[in-house]
Amino acid sequence: MTYVLTKEQRKKNMQNIRSKDTKIELLLRKALYSKGIRFRKNYNKLPGKPDIVITKHKIAIFCDGEFFHGKDWEVLKPRLEKGNNSNYWVSKISKNRERDDRINKELLFLGWIVIRFWGKDIKKNTEECVRVIEETIFELSLKDDE
Repeated sequence: MTYVLTKEQRKKNMQNIRSKDTKIELLLRKALYSKGIRFRKNYNKLPGKPDIVITKHKIAIFCDGEFFHGKDWEVLKPRLEKGNNSNYWVSKISKNRERDDRINKELLFLGWIVIRFWGKDIKKNTEECVRVIEETIFELSLKDDE
């Protein structure tokens, strides 16, 4: 069943989308904090202002929403092309994907490890996301000991 929103409803929905302190960010940060992993949030000293940064280990973590960051782009793009305001959405999400790729490269060049999680993965498998971060920290600490 497909729901059609009025312009006013869509505008209200879009205005309520946050750029920081999203539910998925809060969920992951709470899980990290409970494990004793300390971090900075929305770290503006790095390109892309990562959602979570573990400065001690130079790990930048992004919590990406599926729609705005173009998850399964090969499937999403044709669907958007059939919808309303298709040029705007295809352009916007394409630019977001290009920016994400550029930021990943910039951070890697600066010596940072970049981890990106999809929102649904954080919601459904928070512990697995935390495990990925813990394993990354562990591997880095092994390198430091060499």
